[in-house]
Amino acid sequence: MEVTQVLLNAQSIDRTVRKNAEESLKQFQEQNLPGFLLSLSGELANEEKPVETRKLAGLILKNALDAKEEHRKFELVQRWLSLDGNAKSQIKASLLTTLSSIVSDARSTASQAIAKVAGIELPQKQWPELIGSLLSKVNQQQAHAKQATLETLGYLCEEVPPNVIDQDQVNKILTAVVQGMSASEVNTDVRLAATRALYNAIGFAQANFINDMERDYLMRVVCEATLSPESRIRQAAFECLVCISSTYYEKLAAYIQDIFNITVKAVREDEEPVALQAIEFWSSICDEEIDILEEFGVDFTGDSDITCFYFIKQALPALVPMLLETLLKQEEDQDQDEGAWNIAMAGGTCLGLVARTVGDDIVPFVVPFIEENIQKPVWRQREAATYAFGSILEGPSPEKLMPLVNVALNFMLSALTKDPSSHVKDTTAWALGRIFEFLHGSAVGSTVITQENCQQLVTVLLQSMNDTPNVAEKACGALYFLAQGYEEVGPSSPLTPFFQEIVQSLLTVTHREDAGESRLRTAAYETLNEVVRCSTDETAPLVLQLVPVIMMELHNTLEGQKLSSDGRDKQSELQGLLCGCLQVIIQKLGSSEPTKYVFTQFADQVMGLFLRVFACRSVTVHEEAMLAIGALAYATGPDFAKYMPEFYRYLEMGLQNFEEYQVCAVTVGVVGDICRALEEKIVPYCDGIMTQLLKNLSSNQLNRSVKPPIFSCFGDIALAVGEYFEKYLMWAMSALQRAAELSTHVAGDDEMTEYTNSLRNGILEAYSGIFQGFKFSAKTQLLIPYAPPILQFLDGIYMEKDMDDVVMKTAIGVLGDLADTLGSHAGSLIQQSLSSKDFLNECLSSEDLMIKESAEWAKLAISRAISV
Repeated sequence: MEVTQVLLNAQSIDRTVRKNAEESLKQFQEQNLPGFLLSLSGELANEEKPVETRKLAGLILKNALDAKEEHRKFELVQRWLSLDGNAKSQIKASLLTTLSSIVSDARSTASQAIAKVAGIELPQKQWPELIGSLLSKVNQQQAHAKQATLETLGYLCEEVPPNVIDQDQVNKILTAVVQGMSASEVNTDVRLAATRALYNAIGFAQANFINDMERDYLMRVVCEATLSPESRIRQAAFECLVCISSTYYEKLAAYIQDIFNITVKAVREDEEPVALQAIEFWSSICDEEIDILEEFGVDFTGDSDITCFYFIKQALPALVPMLLETLLKQEEDQDQDEGAWNIAMAGGTCLGLVARTVGDDIVPFVVPFIEENIQKPVWRQREAATYAFGSILEGPSPEKLMPLVNVALNFMLSALTKDPSSHVKDTTAWALGRIFEFLHGSAVGSTVITQENCQQLVTVLLQSMNDTPNVAEKACGALYFLAQGYEEVGPSSPLTPFFQEIVQSLLTVTHREDAGESRLRTAAYETLNEVVRCSTDETAPLVLQLVPVIMMELHNTLEGQKLSSDGRDKQSELQGLLCGCLQVIIQKLGSSEPTKYVFTQFADQVMGLFLRVFACRSVTVHEEAMLAIGALAYATGPDFAKYMPEFYRYLEMGLQNFEEYQVCAVTVGVVGDICRALEEKIVPYCDGIMTQLLKNLSSNQLNRSVKPPIFSCFGDIALAVGEYFEKYLMWAMSALQRAAELSTHVAGDDEMTEYTNSLRNGILEAYSGIFQGFKFSAKTQLLIPYAPPILQFLDGIYMEKDMDDVVMKTAIGVLGDLADTLGSHAGSLIQQSLSSKDFLNECLSSEDLMIKESAEWAKLAISRAISV
C-alpha cells in the first residue's frame, strides 16, 4: 500500500475518496497489524513526507494504542503486547527519531505516542532504556528536540503510575525538567514544555517534597516561573502551584506568604488566564482545608496525622479584599455566553469556598463591600455586591447571617423587579435561590420567610419568570428551593394558596418562544416537579388535574410531520422533561391510597403514551420514560401485568443498551420496581431477563457502574419469585461469588473505594433477596453450600475496614438473613466465622440507628440459629 497517498485521500474533501481511503486503512490494520503500525511510524518519522500525512499517521498510531472505553483499551494493550518484538523495536525507534524532527506537529504527535507505548510497556518491565534515551535527548543542543523530549516526559508522567518508575529515574526526570524551567534557558518553548512536564511529574516527587532542600529548590523554580515574561509559562507555573497545593498541602507553610504575594500580583495585574490560575490556587487550598475540617471536626486539635494550617483563616484580611475586587471585573455579555468562565466568576466561586472554610469569620470582611456598592449607579458595583452576598451564604451559621438576610430581603425583591440591569436581576434571583437553599427550612431560617412575606416572594418570582431567559431561569431556581424548604412542614404549607398560580406560571414559561435559551424550559419543568413533590395532601386534587395537561403535552410531541435531526433532538429532550414530570406526579399520587385509586383511571392512557415515546426511538430507549414506568409499576401494583406483553421488548432493549449505559442501569432498576409490583406474575419474563442480566455481567463492553444494580436486581427477582429462582440459582451464585472475590483486597483511590462499596452493596442485596425469597420454601437446603463462601466474603470486607455505612447495614442484614433462613445449618458456620462476633458487636454499638436496628434483628436471628 502507498501509505502517503492513502493518508492524503483520507483527508480529501471528496466524501467517496475519503471513505475508500478509510476503508483501505481499516483493512490494512485488520490484515497486517505489525506492517500497518510500522508503515505509520515510518511515515511519521520521514522528513520528506507531507506534514498532513505525518500528523495523521501519528494520530492513527496513537489511537491504535489507547481508547476511552475500558474494554477497547484492554484489547489494544493486549494486541500491542502480542506484537513481534522486532516490529515493536522498529516502531519505538522511529518514534524516538521523530522527536528531533523540524516539524512541530510530527514531534508533538510522536511525544504522545511514545507516552502511550510507555504506559503499556513500563508496567510490564519492558522498554527499560526509554527514560535514559529521553534524558540523553534533553541534553542535546537543538532546542526543538529538547522541547519535544520534555513534552514527552510530561506525557509519560501522565500515562504511567508513579510506582512504576524508580526514585533514581524520578530524580533524573525532575532534574532535567527543572533545568529546562530555569531562567538560564533562553528558549521559551523549552521552558514552557518543562513547566508543563513538571505539572504531570508532581505526583512522582513525593520523596523530593519530603526532603527540605529539594523541596525548597523545586518551589523556588516554580515561583520564579510565575514571574516569567511569557504569559503561557506564568500560567503553567501557577497550574503547578495549584497541583502542589492539593498534593503536598502539608508542606506549604514555609512558602505560603511568598505564594500569597505572587498570586495577589497576578490577580490584580496579569492577563486573565494567569489570574484565573492564581485564584484557583486559593480555591484549591480551601478544598484541602474543608476536607480536613470536615473529616476531623471543626474543633481541629492537630492530633491526627494530617495537619490543618488554617491558611485561609490567616489570609482573610488580605485575601477577601482581593477576591472582592475581582467581582467588579464582569464582562458585558457574561450571562448570555453559557459555560463562560471569567475572573469575576472565579473570584465569586473562591469567595464561596472561603466562606465554607472559615464560616462566620468571613461575614465582617464582606458586609462593608456590600453596603458600599449595593446602591451605586454603576451596574457592575450593584451586581458585585449582590454576587458577594450570595457567595457567602453557605458556610457561616444561620444565626450570623439572619440579621443580614432580613435587611437584604426586601431590597433584593425590589431589585429583582425594578433594577434596570439584567445582570443585577440575574444575580439577585440567584442570590435569593441561595438564601432559600441554605437558610429556608433551618431552625432559625423560618424567620426568613413568614406568612406575611411569602405572598410577596411568590408574586415577585412569578413576575420575574416573564423577564429575559437568564433572569427567568434563575427565578425558577429560586422558586425550586423555596418549595423544597417546605418539604416537611406537615399537612399544610404556606405555598398551598398559590399552588395553582405557580403551576400555571411554570407551564406558561415552558411555552415561551425563547424557552430554549439559558436552560429556561428545563428549569421550569424541574421547578414544577419540585413544587409537586413537596406539595401537601391539600393540593392532591390540583396535582390530579395536572395529569391530563402533561399527557396532552406529551401527546403533542408524538404527533406531526417528520423532523430534522435537530428537531428530533429537541423533541426527545422535551419528551424526557414531560416523562420526568409525569414520573413525579405518579410518585406523588401513588404514595397514598385515595389518590392512587383515582389516578389509576389514567394509567392505561399514560402507559400508552410511554410506549409511543419508546416507539419513536428505533434502537434506544428513553431513560426518563423508563423511570416513569418504574413509578407507574409501583402505583398500579399487580395490575401492571397487563402492560408487560407490549412493554417487554422495550425492557429488553434497555437491558441490551451498552452504548448508553445509564439507560441500561435505569432499566435494571425498573426491573426491580416491576418485580416488587408483580411479585410471582413476573415469572413468564424471568428467563429472558435473567439471561440478559447474566450476559451483561460476562461482557467486558458494559460500563462497570451497571454491575452493582444488576446484582441488586438478582435479589429483587428472587424475592418476587421465591423458590422458582432455583433454575437460576447456580448461575447467579457463581456470578456473585466471582464478583465478591474481585471486590476484596482492592486498593485504589477514593473513586475506586466508592465503586467497590457500591459493588459490595449490590452483591449483598442480591444475597439478602435470595435468602429471603427462599425462606418460606421447602428448598432452603439448596442454599447451604453457598453459606461458607458468603461468610468468607463478610469476613473479608470486615477485615479490610473500608466499608461505608450503607455496606455495613446491608452486610449485617445478610448475616441475619443467613441465620434466619438456614437456621441450625448457619448457626455453627457463624460461630466458626473469623469476624462475625466482632462485626455484630461493632454494628450493635453504631451511632447509626438503621445499622443498630439491623444488628439487633441479626443478633436475634443468630441466637435462634445457634440454640436450635
